[in-house]
Amino acid sequence: MTNTRLLASAALLAASLALDTGAAAQTPAATKPAAPSASAAAKAAPQLDARAMDLLKGMSSALTAAQSMAFTAVVTYESPSSVGPPLVYSTSSEVLVQRPNKLRVITLGDGPAAEYSYDGKTITAFAPAENLVAVTEAPPTIDAMLKAAFDKAAIYFPFADIVGADPFGNIADGLTKAFYIGQSKVVGGTTTDMIAVVSNTVFMQIWIGAQDKLPRRMRAVFRGDPLMLRHDVEFSNWKLDPVIAAEAFAAVNAANAKKIDFAAPKPTQPPKAARKPAKAK
Repeated sequence: MTNTRLLASAALLAASLALDTGAAAQTPAATKPAAPSASAAAKAAPQLDARAMDLLKGMSSALTAAQSMAFTAVVTYESPSSVGPPLVYSTSSEVLVQRPNKLRVITLGDGPAAEYSYDGKTITAFAPAENLVAVTEAPPTIDAMLKAAFDKAAIYFPFADIVGADPFGNIADGLTKAFYIGQSKVVGGTTTDMIAVVSNTVFMQIWIGAQDKLPRRMRAVFRGDPLMLRHDVEFSNWKLDPVIAAEAFAAVNAANAKKIDFAAPKPTQPPKAARKPAKAK
């Protein structure tokens, strides 16, 4: 999988907009999935169930058929704790997409608020609470911009797999197994078909709307993570081909913010203990 392997970096969505303020001190750092062993590399032929792959293709077609779309993504991810069981953090993002080169993401609690705007030429990252903004030139497509944002500033959107030009390719690349699980009437307030997809780096379960073929939930566990922490994205409020205002992707709120470098946030260093003055002899 090309983008899905980065879902372990879901925490960076909040952390990246800490913008050197230390606001994300309690947000866990992402870990790169461990490389598969030599024995794992010598794998058998992929076992890809036709029904599961057809559902994945149908989901991709439903997404790419729309020139623009809006949805809500609620991300929940686990983080290690000092007492054993993992803590859970969540973020909620309002996402607006216009293919091939516009994206807006407004992220609210639990972490620091963040606003991202990409207009085909630049990407702007704005922290409203701190009134800080970072701007950089960006490639001319959403896919290329997503990679550049991650490479330059560790910014990653957990729904990156579905907003690009080829959601099927993003998810299906490198699969070793895919199978159909069954239907659910709980997720997303509608009937969904559940599938599981497996690669050498990740196990992911996907809930796909039985009627509209839109993703309703994606849940991943990474093979290289010894703690087997879970990463979950729920999708709702889907709008396909909505009417979008021309200024929708302009970073208007950031116009008067203090500018800083477009770069990954530096780890917050604990303050050094003050040295006591030596006693006079």
